[in-house]
Amino acid sequence: MIVTRFAPSPTGLLHLGHAYAALTARGAGERFLLRIEDIDRGRCRAEFEDAIFEDLAWLGLDWEKPVLRQSARGEAYAMALARLRERGLIYPCFCTRKDIAAAGGAPHGDEGPLYPGTCRVLPQAAHPNASYALRLDAAKAAALTGPLTFEEHGKIVAVDALLLGDVVLARKEMPAAYHLAVVVDDAFQGVTLVTRGEDLLSSTHVQRLLQALLDLPAPAYAHHKLILDASGRKFSKRDASVTLREMRANGVSPEDIRALLFE
Repeated sequence: MIVTRFAPSPTGLLHLGHAYAALTARGAGERFLLRIEDIDRGRCRAEFEDAIFEDLAWLGLDWEKPVLRQSARGEAYAMALARLRERGLIYPCFCTRKDIAAAGGAPHGDEGPLYPGTCRVLPQAAHPNASYALRLDAAKAAALTGPLTFEEHGKIVAVDALLLGDVVLARKEMPAAYHLAVVVDDAFQGVTLVTRGEDLLSSTHVQRLLQALLDLPAPAYAHHKLILDASGRKFSKRDASVTLREMRANGVSPEDIRALLFE
């Protein structure tokens, strides 16, 4: 049985891109799960979470209950981090975004410049009270796992464990960052097929590495096209004209949305 999921963050209203992702995930599996990725409590809002449920129901989607919320998963993330720490695979990083940009790392899409590893050998005692992020030592992790692969649209893809460098797995004020939370939660929910935008294909390389390190099952993947605006850019939650709420208020029907996205 194929188990899929849609995992929005309640940081704004859903737009056409979200509708395409949710409908694609629902159509790809016999079981469809909804996960609320609300781990960034500073940006998440209850009204946006309510709007997610309202918009998905308006589209005609149904999902299994209960809904999983990342804000309730801190203990699971802490256990995963502890396993990685025991193996010497994570280290504290005190660099700011400005520091990393100044180091001249090559840009890497939405991930920003690759981290140059400045703090990899720096003892935490050097900055005992500073804010920090916990990063994965990707090279050390790759040496432990050896070669890995993942399934993408039925084809086997070799993992490039260093593609995103030493990614952030948690922050002092946040129990888990995206890469760690998503692999822990997908395993917990029994997701067997991850459908998501092609802009996240590169993330699969590090997530497959984390799955191997944490002895978690590896789902299959099917990254899909992005829904772009007239200028070829991804839709933004700040663009009210393409939110499902605004379109609904203007008389657009769920059938219109499906026809626009799939026909």
